[in-house]
Amino acid sequence: MVFKLVAVAIYLLVLIAIGAVASRRMKDVGDYFAAGKGLGYWVAAFSARATGESAWLLIGLTGMGAAVGAKALWVVVGEVLGVAGAWLLLCRPFKRLTNRYASITVPDYLESRFADASRSLRLVSAGALVVFVTIYVSAQIDATGQAFEAFLGWDYYVGIAVGFAVVLAYSVAGGFLAVAWSDVFQGALMFLGLTGLPIVGLIALGGPGVMVDRLDAIDPGLLSLAGPDGWSLSTALSVVSLTLIGLGFLGSPQIFVRFIALRDEREISRGAWVAIAYTLFATTGAVLIGMVGRALLTGPGEPLDALGDGGEGVLAASANALLHPILIGLFVAIVLSAIMSTVDSLLVLAGSALVRDVHQKIQRPDLADDALVKKSRLATLGLAAVALAISLGVAVSTPERTVFWFVIFGWSGISATFCPTLILSLFWRRMTARGALAAMVVGFLCVPLFKFAAPHVPGIGPSLEALGELPPAFLFSGLAGVLVSLAGEAPPDAAEDLSWAGSDRG
Repeated sequence: MVFKLVAVAIYLLVLIAIGAVASRRMKDVGDYFAAGKGLGYWVAAFSARATGESAWLLIGLTGMGAAVGAKALWVVVGEVLGVAGAWLLLCRPFKRLTNRYASITVPDYLESRFADASRSLRLVSAGALVVFVTIYVSAQIDATGQAFEAFLGWDYYVGIAVGFAVVLAYSVAGGFLAVAWSDVFQGALMFLGLTGLPIVGLIALGGPGVMVDRLDAIDPGLLSLAGPDGWSLSTALSVVSLTLIGLGFLGSPQIFVRFIALRDEREISRGAWVAIAYTLFATTGAVLIGMVGRALLTGPGEPLDALGDGGEGVLAASANALLHPILIGLFVAIVLSAIMSTVDSLLVLAGSALVRDVHQKIQRPDLADDALVKKSRLATLGLAAVALAISLGVAVSTPERTVFWFVIFGWSGISATFCPTLILSLFWRRMTARGALAAMVVGFLCVPLFKFAAPHVPGIGPSLEALGELPPAFLFSGLAGVLVSLAGEAPPDAAEDLSWAGSDRG
């Protein structure tokens, strides 16, 4: 236990030190929310990947690998396609336009792109971010307690308190710069753990052939891309849902703020390949950890819950079975890295929505940027407290929850609200402010609709439940944006802006 605690203590102290150093460089709100637009490709790529993955990768996806086996590889396909699309197709025009408009947040960009004098886009953006980011963060806080409980045997609520205090200390103090620097450190830990543990597990098993034989004995479906239930309409829809998880990378503000913060366009191509390679190896490693752990730690007839609820304890169980205590402590740090690298980014993002996008731009347009850093820290702290309350409430009322689906709801809400609008804004000259507003509102409302109401529709409810909330919400959001835009007059200046963004000029 001493080895574990030492490793975790060192990790937490490094994060606090990063926050302390970064806080000395905070001069204005641009530094706090966009790191002064000075990030290199390596930092931006690692920060985007660490933020985009979160606890669902180390707890949720490893658990899915244990529960459904090779079927979880569809998530890998979706993630790689989503990350590649974001970096290779969207990043360059988005970077050019945000530089042209001097945007430091995604709502800044949307308001400038559509010349929205009513401020409606900014208000809807801020509202959606506050709601879904708070839900997303609450899921990460919940995972923090589970991680301390599984790895160290701590009380769930004590684990939440410790992890929550540390992430607040460095993200509130250092803002986006501390977040980005810490993401490089945390992202590297995550990558090493996710690629290293399955190798150790396969060696302990006696090779990939032994794993295949053991999984086949437990359930042959674990080796099928259809999963244990075999192919059916429901299975096909669930595969589509898993693959389309990557849609969320095509415009989510917590990812695209990294593109705003890039130093210049020369960083994009190199950053793209770093991000794609990271995604491919890390997500594949997470699935393999689940499959190796299922083969190593269970046998025919043994329940999945032997590896925790829904198999989500497989990472902790595998690490405890295979590694020296000091390396187990390192894995605690790795899980916390996945959690904290997302929590810090989302808290700063939601803080920017309240302080920059509502308070300064709407309520106090006369307020100077350099007066906002203190307010930003207070807003970040307040949102974190709300997320903590939600997390504790869900933990008490829903003991059967899984991290994966808890996270996916928040992820889907952010994605459906922003991604269709952002994609259309970059490539379709005919998009209007009213179309953008309709797309965002429809995306926002469709996520809870398809999550909670659609599964109860007679006849097609089970199919809609298998499909998940993100794909239909994404589709209806995009359709709303197109139809409402076509019903109005074409915007006069969009063609010039988009032609400039797609040209060879930097």
